[in-house]
Amino acid sequence: MTTPFLAGLAVAVTALAGRYGIQAWQAFKARPPTPTLRKFYDGGFQPTMTKREAALILGVRESATPEKVKEAHRRVMVANHPDAGGSHHLASKINEAKDIMLGKTKGGGSAF
Repeated sequence: MTTPFLAGLAVAVTALAGRYGIQAWQAFKARPPTPTLRKFYDGGFQPTMTKREAALILGVRESATPEKVKEAHRRVMVANHPDAGGSHHLASKINEAKDIMLGKTKGGGSAF
């Protein structure tokens, strides 16, 4: 006697869960798209590049490890390489930022 009742209850619960699942999926698909691209540094360059500016150009923290700096340099350079339509000036600034972050070139210190 209780077995058919429990079976019917399980079917009803499954049907309701499926209905709400379908509604949730349709609401998820209908939501507006969110931008997934990170915003990179969009500003003019200072006369002498500081470590802060170099970190902003590469999109890393000033205290980033050399591995993170090299990965960020590669990612930004691939997007802005002169052979792929980027500018030579921008590529030179990206390379300068990498050198400053890795300590190969002395940063300009404070811009003030």
